[in-house]
Amino acid sequence: MKTIALIVAAGRGERAGGGPPKQYRRLAGMPVLRRSLMPFLTHPRVAGVRVVIADGHRDDYARATGGLDLMPPVTGGAERQESVRLGLESLAAENPDAVLIHDAARPFVPGAMIDRVLDALTGAPGALPVLPVVDTLKRGAGGMVGETVPRDGLWRAQTPQGFRYPEILAAHRAAAGGPPATDDAALAERAGLAVALVEGAEDAAKLTTADDLARAETRLAAVLETRVGTGFDVHRIGPGDAMMLGGVAIPHDGALVGHSDADVALHALTDAILGALADGDIGAHFPPSDPQWRGASSDRFLADAVRRVRERGGRIRHLDLTLICERPKIGPHRDAIRARIAEICGVPVDRVSVKATTTERLGFTGRQEGVAAQAAATLALPADDPGAE
Repeated sequence: MKTIALIVAAGRGERAGGGPPKQYRRLAGMPVLRRSLMPFLTHPRVAGVRVVIADGHRDDYARATGGLDLMPPVTGGAERQESVRLGLESLAAENPDAVLIHDAARPFVPGAMIDRVLDALTGAPGALPVLPVVDTLKRGAGGMVGETVPRDGLWRAQTPQGFRYPEILAAHRAAAGGPPATDDAALAERAGLAVALVEGAEDAAKLTTADDLARAETRLAAVLETRVGTGFDVHRIGPGDAMMLGGVAIPHDGALVGHSDADVALHALTDAILGALADGDIGAHFPPSDPQWRGASSDRFLADAVRRVRERGGRIRHLDLTLICERPKIGPHRDAIRARIAEICGVPVDRVSVKATTTERLGFTGRQEGVAAQAAATLALPADDPGAE
């Protein structure tokens, strides 16, 4: 069954308080929308993912989804129902068997919940994940309790809601211009489609208010794990009048030689961060055989590694760098190097340590033939997906 996930992100999120729409706000360093996309992008039964966005949100969308393998976005309408219909219409050329319609403000959907919805579509044209109503329900009137509402048979609806594609597209087309439905399952009911109930998940709650976002931030902070990576680099000394070390040009009677600007300090730091991410090494991402990196400033390599941390929802906790050389003397330039590294990485300078040592005139560094650097990076990264089952 070919399934496409349609993520509805065209809302303005006004109940979440001031600032950007809630789907573009960051949770532990990662936009809510990006977190909402990941369960579908990584699910083996989902063939493609398309996002419905608001007119004027293209730049926000691009920043939030950079590097993800997504179908091109489609612009939604003034109301959610119209946005879903436009998203469904955009899938006509794909002609999927099934579609999962999901709110962008639900970033913690378990993969097992997606499976339950898809499994139910083998026996019904629609499937709705639900949770039982456990609190006593009251109907109010004039600020007073009017009556107690029996909760037997009542359920809280969630997303993703799954449907066989031709049926839900026809239902949306028939409903266009009519009274709005509260969700896609309600619209399916109106069209006479049977909708199966499947077990939802408390983790899949919708983020609506500023308090919801704060609780989600706290939850993610509780499942961060510490990762440590190390890096080491060496470059020989050749003719020149300055060395690039830690992003700072230090006057010297020689320069470091390499395909890029040969900044051993930033190269070692880049590898340390990539190591903590288990994401290859600097040569894998910026191969020296590629002419575009000839003479490149190494701050680009380090900034890319930092970007990868943020895209994973992580944070840099500490960077520790040791430079190994007889000359130049690092002490007079230590503060400038720390400040530059902190600037590139977007961290406070008190999270950056720079040290220097010699090899007591032993080896290639002792003979002043080259400079070496070793680095350690400590990251805080989300542990296993907190929505996973």
